[in-house]
Amino acid sequence: MPLSNIQIVHQDAALLVINKPTLLLSVPGRAEDNRDCLVTRLQENGFPEARIVHRLDWETSGLIVLARDADSHRELSRQFHDRETEKAYTALCWGQPEQDSGSIDLPLRYDPPTKPRHVVDHDLGKHALTFWQVLERCGDFSRVELTPITGRSHQLRVHMLSIG
Repeated sequence: MPLSNIQIVHQDAALLVINKPTLLLSVPGRAEDNRDCLVTRLQENGFPEARIVHRLDWETSGLIVLARDADSHRELSRQFHDRETEKAYTALCWGQPEQDSGSIDLPLRYDPPTKPRHVVDHDLGKHALTFWQVLERCGDFSRVELTPITGRSHQLRVHMLSIG
């Protein structure tokens, strides 16, 4: 697949910063029909050394960092693992939160009956923390800035759903 709708924001010898479009996987899925993804497109179109450092969900657009060699991959992965990176997301959410900002500290776990979704689970879930702030209130929806401290799958969607 071509790079047609993939914007390279920055590239140097160590890394690539890509503006991942929505409705594109970051890495290949398990099913044969989910092979098309950002990293494969980059590897097949001039960046065979590209290595994934972190992911964005299929439905999420935004900046994603890829390493271009083993040392960069190791160091960037360490930075994400040790939470030295800062991440912020802007999202449109249905509804109006009662407050203008806050934090959501609810444990999450994978929910096999609704795969690939995750749910809040106080007994078996893993710690997940998100800070949020309303940027704009627009009738039936709000534009919010979300700052995940942890990086659980589907964390932002599940946490925002938890506050309505």
